[in-house]
Amino acid sequence: MAKHQLDTGVQSENLCFDYTHFLSASCKKRWSFIDAIYGVMPIFGIVTKTPPVDPAQTHHEQLKTLALQVLSTQVNDETNIIRLIALAEQQGIHQFDIRLPYALERAQLSAIQHEFGDHLFLHQQDERLSIRLAPITEKPAA
Repeated sequence: MAKHQLDTGVQSENLCFDYTHFLSASCKKRWSFIDAIYGVMPIFGIVTKTPPVDPAQTHHEQLKTLALQVLSTQVNDETNIIRLIALAEQQGIHQFDIRLPYALERAQLSAIQHEFGDHLFLHQQDERLSIRLAPITEKPAA
C-alpha cells in the first residue's frame, strides 16, 4: 500500500491556488539565465531567491509571487507541488488547497507525501488537493 495519509477533514476554504494559473504564467514568463537555474534546482531557488517581505501583501499574495519564481513547466507536477508546499511552509501557511487541471494518481500523492513525512496530510477530491501541515514535533534528546 502506498505510504501517504489522506486527511478526512473538511476542505480548507481559506486559500486556494490555481495550479493551472501558475503553469500558464510560467509559460508566458521571460526567463533569465538565473531563473532557468532556479527552475531546475528547486532548493537553490527556494532558499536564495526569497524576496523581501512586502507588508502590504497578504501571505497568499506573497506565496503567489514566490511560486511564480520557482514553479516550472520544465519539471513534473509532483516536483512543482512539493515546491509550492515548501514555500507555503516557509511563509507560515499550514493549510490551503490547490486546484489542479486533473486529479493526481496515487503514485504522485505518495511521492509528495514522501517528501514531507508524517506532518503532511493530503486530501484529494476530484481536481482539488487539500494540504494541511501539522507542526513538526521535536523528539527529546536521548
